[in-house]
Amino acid sequence: MSLFVVVFLAAISSDALATAAPEEPADLVINHARIIDGTGTPAYRGNVYIAGDRIVEIDRDNASKRSATRHIDAMGKVLSPGFIDLHSHGSPLRHGDFNNFTAMGVTTISLGQDGSSPDSRNLAKWIAKVHKNGVTPNIAMFIGHGTLRRLAGVNGEVISAKQQQEMENLLSDNLPYVFGMTTGLEYSPALYAKPQEIQALAKIVGREDKLIMSHLRNEDDSALQTSIRELAEQGQYARVHVSHLKSVYGKGQQRGAQILSWLQSARDDGIEISADVYPYTASYTNIGIVFPEWAKTDAQLAIAVNNRRAELETFIRNKVMARNGPQATLFGTPPYTGKTLAQVAVEAGKPFEQVLIDDIGPRGASAAYFVMDDDLQSRLVVDNNIAIASDGSPTGFHPRGHGTFAKVLQHYVRSRELLTLEQAIHKMTGLPAQILTLKQRGVIKEGNFADLVIFEPQQVKANASYSEPHQLASGFEYVLVNGQLVLANGTFSTVRPGRVLQPDK
Repeated sequence: MSLFVVVFLAAISSDALATAAPEEPADLVINHARIIDGTGTPAYRGNVYIAGDRIVEIDRDNASKRSATRHIDAMGKVLSPGFIDLHSHGSPLRHGDFNNFTAMGVTTISLGQDGSSPDSRNLAKWIAKVHKNGVTPNIAMFIGHGTLRRLAGVNGEVISAKQQQEMENLLSDNLPYVFGMTTGLEYSPALYAKPQEIQALAKIVGREDKLIMSHLRNEDDSALQTSIRELAEQGQYARVHVSHLKSVYGKGQQRGAQILSWLQSARDDGIEISADVYPYTASYTNIGIVFPEWAKTDAQLAIAVNNRRAELETFIRNKVMARNGPQATLFGTPPYTGKTLAQVAVEAGKPFEQVLIDDIGPRGASAAYFVMDDDLQSRLVVDNNIAIASDGSPTGFHPRGHGTFAKVLQHYVRSRELLTLEQAIHKMTGLPAQILTLKQRGVIKEGNFADLVIFEPQQVKANASYSEPHQLASGFEYVLVNGQLVLANGTFSTVRPGRVLQPDK
């Protein structure tokens, strides 16, 4: 027999053995699922095999020969990527479970929002502590502009060249560990920042192809376009993102369409600008939002009371009335929890502006503010370019922290039919993954990380309300983070498989 024949037969034998060899066994298979993959394309039926933290096979025609250690029958249920929350709050070192997010199908949260991140000059050390303690969801971490200001000793409008340089150095040192920088320009100390200060930081963010997420300087309807324009100017240097897009006391779908046109105009000019929104018509923040810039701190308030009392009362009275009046402010913190500003004023026996000045102060309470129009907000929610985010936390007194993602499915898909299920899931998975540049999450695809949620759409319900904001969402039967079950039939696991993520390169 010639050498050629021997080699040829050996090759045939080798190929045959390779063909006959069984697939590597999986740890888990999810069978008979209606797969909505996060891209926005129509659902399809299939089986998904998971090994370790990855999706290793998607079997559309029941042809796979792969075995699996565990099986979940998803007949009649949807399998989608785990939801990615672009705007979240909470401390993983205090409550690493984040069950409020897990219960509504969230597998990745984004922290360091509104310009506030851990007061650490070295976020790598903080991240190491989080990994050591463990965390259930993945975390996309940001560094806060307000925190940079505090660390550099900047409190007001005046900033020295040395302080600016220190901020820039801190940002440069920490950018490798985060997805970008956030701003909270309605809050002290960032509200005093001039555009050139932030643009200098934006150049550093842009050089590393990171993202600037912004709580805009002013969300009032009359100032919103100017605030978006300010962010777009930062977008000349870096990718930019509007957090919790809203119009305070703006009304109507037409106004919503106009706001969206401002974002599109920026895109047409070459600015990479994105946005997120939550499905509620009340915002939630500290009561300082209704105080003027010159009375945001206790020290400033004392000076204002002594020197500008009448002007201060007039400002606060007009501000609250423009925000639908004292009956539209619902306190979420003691000793006023569950009461409106109007009720507190009646009990105190004096005008609400005097209650705010004399009894509460700019840092004495937080509240929900019913200042948004449903028609306008709905127009924002359904836009193809707008992602969903909660702006919630495990302990916040707004139902968005426990209900956002369930409410989108319950309200906008099931009840009002303004979104298809595929569209809604894309807004909560594939789209936020694109915004964060997470190339291996947010879409069900072979090789991607196994962050997944299984649910029956008709059973999904947001149970949280303004009177009971900590009620967990229901209807999400299974949630997996990095291939591990963290929720199964209403029971939370004790494992914490989440990771502090790094942007994909």
